[in-house]
Amino acid sequence: MLELRPNCEHCGVDLPNTSTEAMICSFECTYCKTCAIEIFQNVCPSCTGNFVPRPIRPKQYVEKYPPSAEKIYKPKDLAEKMELIEFFKNIPPEKR
Repeated sequence: MLELRPNCEHCGVDLPNTSTEAMICSFECTYCKTCAIEIFQNVCPSCTGNFVPRPIRPKQYVEKYPPSAEKIYKPKDLAEKMELIEFFKNIPPEKR
């Protein structure tokens, strides 16, 4: 089951369960749309996977299966990650 992490790991913006701005990779690294698409150019800086919109857990399940409250804030060193991003950004996710 997805953790539904509560914030962008890079910029720290809040991303509650109901956010349509949350993006995740296959390892559930969580970023806002701005960081995922504009900064990281659809390349996860941790695993090089792509990003997809994070689903929203329906209200009826939130109490029984609450989203994570643990914030993960690990801003990436963009100078360090840009070579990686530049290499992978034009490779389709299914071929990375």
